[in-house]
Amino acid sequence: MEERTFLNGRVRVLVGDITEQMVDAIVNAANSSLMGGGGVDGAIHRKGGPQILEECREIRRTLYPQGLPTGEAVMTTGGRLPARYVIHTVGPIYGQHAGREAELLARCYENALALAAQQKLRRIAFPSISTGAYGYPRDQAARVASKAIRDFLARDATIEEVRLVFFSPEDARVFLEHQTFESG
Repeated sequence: MEERTFLNGRVRVLVGDITEQMVDAIVNAANSSLMGGGGVDGAIHRKGGPQILEECREIRRTLYPQGLPTGEAVMTTGGRLPARYVIHTVGPIYGQHAGREAELLARCYENALALAAQQKLRRIAFPSISTGAYGYPRDQAARVASKAIRDFLARDATIEEVRLVFFSPEDARVFLEHQTFESG
C-alpha cells in the first residue's frame, strides 16, 4: 500500500512498524495496568526496554494506583525506541462500556494529541487503538479516529504531523475506506 496524506499533509496513513517510527512520540494502545501486554503494547515494551516499564510503574504508584482509566493518556520516555516518548492510552473494549465506546475511543486520540501539544511535540504516530484484542470494529474505529484527529488539528497548530501506522495493508485499506478526513 502506498502512503496517503490528508489535511494538507498533516496526516499520513501508512503500513509499518510503529516501534520504528522516527517521530517525537508514538502512542501505545496500552492496557490499564500499564505493565505491558500483547500486540502493540508488548512490542513497544520489548523494543523500548525496561525504562518504559519503570516509568509506568511510577505512574501507577503515584497517579493511577487503580490503573489508567479508559480514554486517558500519560507519557513516558521512549527508552531505546527511535521516538523520544511513548504516550500510553487505554482504548475501550468493544461492547463493555454501555454504548460509550465511540466517545472513549475519541478521547484516546484527543488526550494523546493534547498531551503531545502540551509538551510542544510536533510529530506523533498512532496505532489503530482498540481494533485488535479489544474488538472494536475497524470501520467504526476509522470514522471515530479520523474525526477526533481532524477536529483536534483544526483547533491546534502545535502538531505538525500525525502518522497513522497500520500493521497490515488490509487494516490500512479498511481505514482508508472509512476515514472522514475528506468530509466536513
